[in-house]
Amino acid sequence: MRPLCAALLTWACVLLLGAVPDACGSESLGRVRIARLHYDGGGDWYCDPSSLPNWLETFQQRTGVPTADTDAVVTLDSEDLHRYPFLYVSGHGRIALDDADRRTLRRYLDAGGFLYADDNYGLDPSFRRLVAELYPEEELVPLGSDHPIYSSFYVLPGLPKIHQHDGEPAQGYGVSRNGRLVLFYSWSSDIGDGLEDPDVHGDPPEVREAAARMAVNVLMYALTHP
Repeated sequence: MRPLCAALLTWACVLLLGAVPDACGSESLGRVRIARLHYDGGGDWYCDPSSLPNWLETFQQRTGVPTADTDAVVTLDSEDLHRYPFLYVSGHGRIALDDADRRTLRRYLDAGGFLYADDNYGLDPSFRRLVAELYPEEELVPLGSDHPIYSSFYVLPGLPKIHQHDGEPAQGYGVSRNGRLVLFYSWSSDIGDGLEDPDVHGDPPEVREAAARMAVNVLMYALTHP
């Protein structure tokens, strides 16, 4: 079995068995961990530093699935990339991948990996170009409110609007391969900002709750749709 498919299957078993070998390869009791992509291009790949630890903590509290205390940071040439079936990208600026990195990312996704990209206002133009280069034969399509990513744990009406930015309505997009969603992109929403520590952006509780619920759904969807 391919490493990513095996890891995703193991993660899915968490829902039934309550334990999982460590996604990082340690011999200790395992924890679900999100891998943040360190990319080139000048964008702040490291933005919203408290968002992913908060996301992992929230996911464990609400679903009972054990998670790591913090995220991992990987590059596309990391030897352990394929140990992380869930890859996260965000930022305010430009993302750029060379040919080798694009090939690696495509192989990662086609082998069972999942990419969640969260536009933190400014990522959109370069990310859309990247997707077109990554999968020229596919389209980044808007996902309707009936897509199962919006009901994988909480039943939501669609992607929540967390920060106003230009005031455009929030919209989720996806790329599917052979009937499997391999990439989810949240635009004009900014889920990561809503997951940060409360004093960072001063979001009201109901906005933070909307971000938390969407984040739980995204990770749960990836774990249950390998």
